[in-house]
Amino acid sequence: MHQLAYIPSPSQGVWHLGPVPVRAYAIMIILGIVAAVWLGERRWAAKGGTPGVIVDVAVWAVPFGLVGGRLYHVITDYQRYFGADGDPVRALEIWKGGLGIWGAVALGAVGAIIACRRRGISVLALGDAVAPGIVLAQGIGRWGNYWNQELYGRPLDAFWALKIDENHRPMLDGGPALDPKYADVATYHPTFLYEALWCVGVAVLVIWADRRYKLTHGRAFFLYVAAYTLGRGWIEALRIDDAHHVLGLRLNDWTSIVVFLGAVAYLYLARNRTGPESVGAPAEAAPGDPGAAGSASRAEEEPKAGAEAADGAEPAEDAQDAEGPADEETRPESADATAADEPEAHSAETEAAEDAPEDTAPKDTAPEDAGEPEPAAEREPESAAAPEPEPAAETENGAGKGGAAAESARAKTGEPVPDGK
Repeated sequence: MHQLAYIPSPSQGVWHLGPVPVRAYAIMIILGIVAAVWLGERRWAAKGGTPGVIVDVAVWAVPFGLVGGRLYHVITDYQRYFGADGDPVRALEIWKGGLGIWGAVALGAVGAIIACRRRGISVLALGDAVAPGIVLAQGIGRWGNYWNQELYGRPLDAFWALKIDENHRPMLDGGPALDPKYADVATYHPTFLYEALWCVGVAVLVIWADRRYKLTHGRAFFLYVAAYTLGRGWIEALRIDDAHHVLGLRLNDWTSIVVFLGAVAYLYLARNRTGPESVGAPAEAAPGDPGAAGSASRAEEEPKAGAEAADGAEPAEDAQDAEGPADEETRPESADATAADEPEAHSAETEAAEDAPEDTAPKDTAPEDAGEPEPAAEREPESAAAPEPEPAAETENGAGKGGAAAESARAKTGEPVPDGK
């Protein structure tokens, strides 16, 4: 089969910088991680979370995910490494490809849970934030299969078919002999491209649905899981690489079906779930955060400022008591103001002024002022002998607030009340 138009495969997937090999497969994985962290940070900040949390979680989740992905691949293809002609050492050669996404997500989630518990945040809220980034990273990582010329599909006669070199075509039982069925077939379904495009579509779907329906409590994450597995099912059915079959289906197909059903069940059960989520807002900074120290210092300063204000109010009241008439506007109903306005209104008031330390002390004076009767006694006679209010305190009716008090005193003693007009 000879195609006039097709997608060419790269001539090599590794370059050497001196003794250090630079592999395209590893570069694709790193680019995927960077994209996932970048998008996750933006979405986490939009949820009100503390900046830098996604990076901290990635420190735990990425190593766990790499180990889980490799374990899943080795377990499901154990004959390559532990069979009759297998080599167990090859199980460690991760740079040659072989990462199962199911194991990567499962064990990566364990690392994320550990990190979330250390930070005191909700793992479901974090999953919603990073879901589009994870599936985008999967799409970028699939280009590593392109560079390694692996995991392609059945033969295809179309302009978008992928050309595979002869030494990368299917072998008999994984051995060195080329499978005769594919000896003359050069172009195949580019399943890496199908999955990469599907992953981009899933990322867009999750972002749109989250904005449209405000998906919380893990619903955005499980929407990603359901949508990805739906596409993975038909893409997996196109592949011709060696795999275990159960009841006529590839093992990864069965895994997709089970995970899809579980994700849909969660979406249904959590469809009405609401309530706050712990996202570690900036106000809840960690104890070691400089911002937390600043907040604590401000919290300590505020009570001190309030105490200073309260202490400063007492001398002001004492000063007003010493001034006498200046306090008439603010406290017209006090016994001191009445006595100052009309000292001759009643003889009993004059006698009460002589006992001012006990009877006329302001009720809101601090306890320490009450224990010093000498200054109070010196101030009170001044208040009692204070001159009559100045004309500025009078209103248009001829009586200010102090005058009103005087009129009330005359009414009690039976004296005639002068007409204010």
